[in-house]
Amino acid sequence: MNALVKYIIKRIIILIPVLIGISIILFVISKLMPGDPVRMMLPTNIRPDRYEAAYDVMHRRLGLDKSVFEQYFRWIGNILQGDLGYSSLYSRPVIDCIGEPLKNTIILNVCINILYLIIALPVGIRMAVKRGSLFDNGWQIFSLTAYSVPSFFLALSLISIFAIQLGWLPISGMPNESLLSGFDLFMAWIRHLILPVITLTIISLAGAIRYIRNAMIDALSQDYIRTARSKGLSEKVVIYSHAFRNALIPVSTIIVGVVFSLFAGAAITERVFAYNGIGRLLVTAVSARDTMLVISMNLIFSVLNVTAVLVADIVYGLIDPRIKLK
Repeated sequence: MNALVKYIIKRIIILIPVLIGISIILFVISKLMPGDPVRMMLPTNIRPDRYEAAYDVMHRRLGLDKSVFEQYFRWIGNILQGDLGYSSLYSRPVIDCIGEPLKNTIILNVCINILYLIIALPVGIRMAVKRGSLFDNGWQIFSLTAYSVPSFFLALSLISIFAIQLGWLPISGMPNESLLSGFDLFMAWIRHLILPVITLTIISLAGAIRYIRNAMIDALSQDYIRTARSKGLSEKVVIYSHAFRNALIPVSTIIVGVVFSLFAGAAITERVFAYNGIGRLLVTAVSARDTMLVISMNLIFSVLNVTAVLVADIVYGLIDPRIKLK
């Protein structure tokens, strides 16, 4: 069997107990959350003399009359069949609740990640090559400042300047797809995306450019770089063919994280901009004590994070074949 295939199978086997542990923790948390999920799901207009009967029916339908172990395995079985439960807040299946917010979050994060990668990689590399220069120091000041500023403060500042004072962009909300179509809808999306995209891109760049810079500085200080330069190779070949390739192992962690963040929400920023994304949905669900929606979304985020770790490990093996032998 190919060494890379063996490496991938090994990593998957290691992650299986992690997923089981995560599912157990989330199930225990769901049981410890305050409030009665059955009473939250029942309509408020039920006659008092019929309420207890309706309660018993719903209680049995949800399997809450079973033992804790039976409830756990039933929950896992439903998840494997694509049934994430029923939302008490929206009175419909969880899978139907997350569709629209997930689409909106992916649209937002695709824009963020394209802009983020276009800026972060070349800036981080140039900071390392021009270490100690005005360019390097200027971006380090930007990085420290952006890292220190809370995302909600940056979001509100941009709203104040570009939406309220200048009136160039909408303050918050989503495009009205029922009234717009074609090019008008596309431009409406662009206008509503500009401020949240700028906010989250700045926050993301704060740590990423320093991480890429440090990885490149470490690579440029290695003996093989001095050997490559002594052979008369051009500086571009030394930087991009030798140094950057070896710096890709730590940098790939950021890139993989960026890709999988397409499915994660930015709760605070989405809340500030009233953007109907997955992060805002999670905050709303927590506030309303919608147990199944909260637990299901956290399970999805956990699976995505574990998958990101697996993909990062595979990328490590592709970049550096020596890793597969360990």
